[in-house]
Amino acid sequence: MSTTAEQPNTKKLFYKIGEVSELTQVPTYVLRFWESEFKFLKPGKGPGRRRTYVDRDIETVRAIKRLLYDEGYTLEGVRKKWGRKVKAERNVAAIKELPEDVLAHVRAELSDVLKILDSYGGSSQKKRRTTSSGSGRSAAR
Repeated sequence: MSTTAEQPNTKKLFYKIGEVSELTQVPTYVLRFWESEFKFLKPGKGPGRRRTYVDRDIETVRAIKRLLYDEGYTLEGVRKKWGRKVKAERNVAAIKELPEDVLAHVRAELSDVLKILDSYGGSSQKKRRTTSSGSGRSAAR
């Protein structure tokens, strides 16, 4: 009989703490400790208040293990790194989800700025076209 650890391709929706321990090679008492230390590791609770881990939780456990054991982070260091990671992911998601009307407004504002700049020198448009043509050199060279 083969175990879940031997069959990584076997997909389940939920895993018990013992199965996660086998998959990640992290003792169950360490998993419970990490749950108390890291707010971002919160497996669900099933009937009888048993922990039910999903694939995302298992990847989180593997990431914590790598940071602590392989990269030498402290518990506090893992918390800080994870916080920065989550913040960066939120920023990227927010940028990707900008409504088209906001982008159109920003483009219009930038166009107005370019018009103002052109009215002062008149040659900035010529330099900008030359620079953006790919040579990377301005018209003055």
